[in-house]
Amino acid sequence: MTDERSALREYLAFHQSSYFAVSYGLTDEQARSAPSASALSVGGLVKHVTRMQRSWMARIAAAPHAAPKDPRPFDAKEFADQHVMRPDETLDGLLREFAEQNAESLRLVETADLDAAVPVPHDVPWFPKDLDAWSVRWVILHVINELARHAGHADIVRETIDGATMYDLIAGLEGWEIEGWVTPWSTGPDR
Repeated sequence: MTDERSALREYLAFHQSSYFAVSYGLTDEQARSAPSASALSVGGLVKHVTRMQRSWMARIAAAPHAAPKDPRPFDAKEFADQHVMRPDETLDGLLREFAEQNAESLRLVETADLDAAVPVPHDVPWFPKDLDAWSVRWVILHVINELARHAGHADIVRETIDGATMYDLIAGLEGWEIEGWVTPWSTGPDR
């Protein structure tokens, strides 16, 4: 990292990459499952962070003007669907959509004016009513925070599914062979 922009880009890319690791080796059924005390699933979290990035990055792209109205529903039942991997969705499809959004997010981090004002939409129930704008910088940091928070949720869900930890998952995803270390994807006499 050589400057603020490269630091923002690298932190964003790092947290984006965790979803590919946490999804590694899952079937659609496993990605759809919610095995912990919450209703969260790995697939549902991938779907949510894709849409979360899309919404925030649309605000950055429009800055200093207001972004188009967020099309996501505020009705509780419909809003909950944004966190669920439906039977007609595949993990591969959700990850492809996520990768496309990641590329767009990184492009905007590389090109946007970090000091530009991002208008706060006052029609969104959970946004502050006493603030007129965030900076692009603040929005990027917020997206990084959201990705990190939800990656932690995904880690817990994944470990509940099959015991895999991030070390196991990164090793499997990147094809590492670590002597004496058995991952869920290891082969050989110890498996």
